[in-house]
Amino acid sequence: MNKLASGLRGPLTKLVRLATITPLLAAILALALPAHAATSDFTASYKGGSSSCGTTYQIKGKEPADQNKHPVFIYMVGTSDTYDNAQAMTAVQGMADRGYVAATIEYPNAAMGFCNTLTARSKCIFDQSSAQSAVAALCSREHADCGKGMVVGGFSQGALLSILAKNFDNRVEAVYATGAHKNYIIYNVNACVGNGKRVLPSSRLRVVNGENDLYGGGTQAGVRSSSEALTGYQCNGTSCLQGNGSGWRMVLKSEVQDGSADHCYIRANSCLSNQNNLDPGWATGTAEWTLNGNLDWLTQFTAR
Repeated sequence: MNKLASGLRGPLTKLVRLATITPLLAAILALALPAHAATSDFTASYKGGSSSCGTTYQIKGKEPADQNKHPVFIYMVGTSDTYDNAQAMTAVQGMADRGYVAATIEYPNAAMGFCNTLTARSKCIFDQSSAQSAVAALCSREHADCGKGMVVGGFSQGALLSILAKNFDNRVEAVYATGAHKNYIIYNVNACVGNGKRVLPSSRLRVVNGENDLYGGGTQAGVRSSSEALTGYQCNGTSCLQGNGSGWRMVLKSEVQDGSADHCYIRANSCLSNQNNLDPGWATGTAEWTLNGNLDWLTQFTAR
């Protein structure tokens, strides 16, 4: 049957397009094509804000369409980005496919903030003791089991909120942070997100920044210094990943399609481009700087 299915792959694909295959041939085609885990969409809400957690914000997610219990993945976009943009939803789908209840979280991101603002925003999302937090909404889902662990990802301001997550929920096991720095023009945030300044240990943090990110000074030396400040790991060169994959990685200009590894290297072009146009290497590749490489890294820290 496997040989037959393999040999019929091409002809059957054409037949599918013509909508003329029989139920028997459809069954053979199903054997020939790769299987993918089914996922289902969901929405929810929580109470968030920049000082008090009193405003309703949205949650959009995907989860395995089965009857099992799963760990949780949370993603947050950067300043001024739409919370359910292509970047966020690609990460959410990737983790749902890996067996997680996965969601992107809306928060008040019209502007950046200092440590007090970032801390307040992160607390509203991750406050384990609050029934109105985003983690409460996700962990209460029928097929979620936060006891199996939570992992978090984010871009720019969202990366900083992710790094602060374990301050408020001890079930957070690891964080994947992109565009994460100690300083954003006037906003020096090293006092709350730097190595040793937050609850999350650097052995559970992976920072991936572009080599010409202006928030790191636009140079390899500046980006290296900023990445070292957040992780505490110091290395020459462009990679300082440790034995378990934590640490930092610098994305090179030669690795991205547009040749500009800037703050928004995830996008097909610069930060001024459409936030829904993704760099194809980041979105579909498997290298350690890509989305898949980092989602795979996160999975080692939870039970599934």
